[in-house]
Amino acid sequence: MLQLNTIKEDPQRIIELLRIKNYDTDALVNEIIALDIKRRETQKVLDNGLAEANSIAKEIGILFKSGKGKEAAVLKERSAELKKETQVLGADLGDIKQKLDEKLVLLPNLPHPDVPPGTNEEDNELILLKDFEITLHDEALPHWELAKKYDIIDFDLGSKVSGAGFPFYKGKGAGLQRALINFFLKEATDAGYTEYQTPLFVNEDSAYGTGQLPDKDGQMYHITEDNFYLIPTAEVPLTNIYRDVILNHQDLPVKNAAYSNCFRREAGSYGKDVRGLNRLHQFDKVEIVQIVHPDHSYEVLEEMRDYVASLLEKLKLPYRIVKLCGGDLSFTAAMTCDFEVFSAAQKRWLEVSSVSNFEAFQSNRMKLRFRNENGKTQLAHTLNGSALALPRIVAALLENNQQTDGIRIPEVLHKYSGFDIIS
Repeated sequence: MLQLNTIKEDPQRIIELLRIKNYDTDALVNEIIALDIKRRETQKVLDNGLAEANSIAKEIGILFKSGKGKEAAVLKERSAELKKETQVLGADLGDIKQKLDEKLVLLPNLPHPDVPPGTNEEDNELILLKDFEITLHDEALPHWELAKKYDIIDFDLGSKVSGAGFPFYKGKGAGLQRALINFFLKEATDAGYTEYQTPLFVNEDSAYGTGQLPDKDGQMYHITEDNFYLIPTAEVPLTNIYRDVILNHQDLPVKNAAYSNCFRREAGSYGKDVRGLNRLHQFDKVEIVQIVHPDHSYEVLEEMRDYVASLLEKLKLPYRIVKLCGGDLSFTAAMTCDFEVFSAAQKRWLEVSSVSNFEAFQSNRMKLRFRNENGKTQLAHTLNGSALALPRIVAALLENNQQTDGIRIPEVLHKYSGFDIIS
């Protein structure tokens, strides 16, 4: 959530910056400014009324002690009137504050000045292309056919038991999943991240804190009876550990990682580009989160980007890094770099990670602060990244490493998988 003072300082600048993200916020920003003016005016009248009531209460006591009952009775009538007036004003102020908060959460985060302009993924800026030579044999198959051939992923069984987008992994397919999870977690802990095992359900406050609500309400699975949300990523519980917490500057940076199942409705996703593992409703992912001093957050973004790249290097997957343009940037992010791996059999790039800096946007929602070197509290910056999301990594590994005698597993996974080939 944007800080109200930031909006008030230069409303037109906010409007213009959000146009870079393809949001038309003229009316919303003006409504926020008007509500804030009304809030301050109402607060002033209420404060004056409460001050007068306090003054009258003291005067009534003095009058009674002096035996001036009639004068005291007149003031008591005024005191009763003030009580009713301040009660009404207090209720009005509460309503105004609620409306103001409801409008504030509708404003997206501001893009960083280095975010390229554009409307969709075609306008994203290529930062790095890392190629590994891949030569497929003439009968190479896409991963959904390989999964059937080697009996390692059962999409039909998943559809029977749950529905499309909920595959069963079996045999060496399950082993490959487990190997990747353990590899990613070991790499994360070696890089200084503290491993967590988080809940898969979060409450409304947590979903609100990291920005999934209200923006992504329709994309999350919601358990209505208990008002829980299934997590779309471990970012949500990991970051909300620090909701309403004041850290010390010596505690920064905080580096946490977690493996979890992730759940996304993916409403409106159809067609050939969502076949097999390309888009699922339930999938596995290792997530990294950092909470940092605002002065260092873009250095940390580079660090996290390099870390994710190192994982893909070790898996020997061709990848590219793109900086998202304004129109492709999420509601909450100030800057995002996406990682895409090349799927040789499909001949297309598959997104496997987003590394994002949210600056103080999530922290302001969560009241996540730290006490700086001068002893004053200020909002921290939050960052997160997929390190990595498994389905498309698995898809690329299966397709890119297929040979006539089976699918070779990258050497870095052998100690975790217990096998070097799927045949």
